Amino acid sequence: MADATEKHKDVGAVVHALRILQHLADAPGPLGVAAVARETGISPSTCFSILRTMARARFVSFHETDKTYTLGLAVAELATGLIGTSYLDLIRPEIERLALNHNMLIALWRVTEDGHIVVIDRAYGEHVVRVDMRVGSRLPFLIGAVGRCVAAHLDLPPAELRRRFTTLRWQNPPSYEQYEAEVAEAGKRGWTKDVGYLYRGITTVASAVVDQAGTPRFGISGIAIQGQQTPEQIDRLGEELRDVARYLSRALFPQRQPALSAIAS
Repeated sequence: MADATEKHKDVGAVVHALRILQHLADAPGPLGVAAVARETGISPSTCFSILRTMARARFVSFHETDKTYTLGLAVAELATGLIGTSYLDLIRPEIERLALNHNMLIALWRVTEDGHIVVIDRAYGEHVVRVDMRVGSRLPFLIGAVGRCVAAHLDLPPAELRRRFTTLRWQNPPSYEQYEAEVAEAGKRGWTKDVGYLYRGITTVASAVVDQAGTPRFGISGIAIQGQQTPEQIDRLGEELRDVARYLSRALFPQRQPALSAIAS
């Protein structure tokens, strides 16, 4: 008969993964594979395989520029309310990855209570020629690509949406009918774009991060000089922005689980 220690032997790969996560949590900054392997006592090849697996599952974030790792968003999804990391710290690896993969400026916007969107972070692709949005830049929250996504989630009555539309200032204004149709489209597919309307010669693609009530809290947008990306590249970015925004919504604002008594009843 097997003894108790043999019967309940720990799984080595799981032990290694937990040790790596704990080490990354205690580290003062991002770490490379060699440093993680050395400091955890795990072989470099095993450490690399585990880190890559956890990166695909978003338990760690891989930083392409310096080949280092930090804790990822899935950790927050498991332990929301127990961690002290700010939303900005958690979202930044995602916008950096998007910027590098799509070679454009990726901006993170906060939706404010006074009806604006404000740039709170941004990351750049590798193009020499690029547009920029200063951190702190502020716009009405229904304008541009982010604004269409915000409007889709607010689901305003048509008369109120039209009233607010008349107060917006665009360099190349769309008609209200076009704007309304694009808001509806943003609601259906989870992302939308602005091609030269908010700013002439600038294409913006965006999606919105929402809380448990469906209220938009953040916007994520890709911003590029018009014509730098093909329509197919813009659509691929839009779909990835939608997927990232949905993931962030689940991770940062998880739905509350029903009480056991409610399930039983």
